Amino acid sequence: MTARCTAQSQDAGKPQPVKSMAKEANPDWEVATIKASDPNDTRGQDFFMRGRRVALRDTTVRQFLLLGYGVQKSQLAGLPDWAIATRWDVDGTPDVDGQPSLRQMQGMVRKLLAERFGLQLHHEQREMAVFALTAVKGSSRLSANTSDPNGWLQQTTREDNGRHVEELKNASMAELAIILQYYVDRPVLDQTGLKGRYDFHLQWTPDDAQTTAPDPPPGLFTAIQDQIGLKLERVKAPADVLVIDKIARPGEN
Repeated sequence: MTARCTAQSQDAGKPQPVKSMAKEANPDWEVATIKASDPNDTRGQDFFMRGRRVALRDTTVRQFLLLGYGVQKSQLAGLPDWAIATRWDVDGTPDVDGQPSLRQMQGMVRKLLAERFGLQLHHEQREMAVFALTAVKGSSRLSANTSDPNGWLQQTTREDNGRHVEELKNASMAELAIILQYYVDRPVLDQTGLKGRYDFHLQWTPDDAQTTAPDPPPGLFTAIQDQIGLKLERVKAPADVLVIDKIARPGEN
């Protein structure tokens, strides 16, 4: 699930930066309303944060699972048809002040699934087609970030004249693998063997992009190798699969 995330607050009519949630916080939902999406609403799927408000629009249970657990569709088993087809709108606020990090937001989505959709699941390891994220031998393109080894990832995503630009600060290799997973069709496993945290700047031309740039950047796979000295290799390997034991439609409120 690719999400657009924005955050803003108001003070005397002027936008102010939203303070980050405490790193050790494990937020739940203070308030969350869920209702079936309006089929006549043409805005499409969306995810955003404004102040303390968190909203997910036109989103299926399968997409909640992809976001909350950071997995691919091939890593889900046992979903009923309605969980793939029926779309929901969620509006709510966390029970902790501040803007949640990616990991904290994922935790909130997992709690929403358990508390409001009655999700029960178990994990299995199954061999499947995956991408292995590995380091290119002799590459020196990685930029280490030593500002806060216990800090959280900062992510900025934008589109620019048909180019996709992804900037990550203070990201681990495991976090990079999760984010790259949004742009490919199979799970991405971190097999770099690299510890620590890094800054990444990636720009590439998506396969379906319409660009008028005179010198457009390469596709994703070439960009990963040329710009940050890593590569994605197609392999078969054991990967985590979420097997759904129970899930139900929520009572709308």
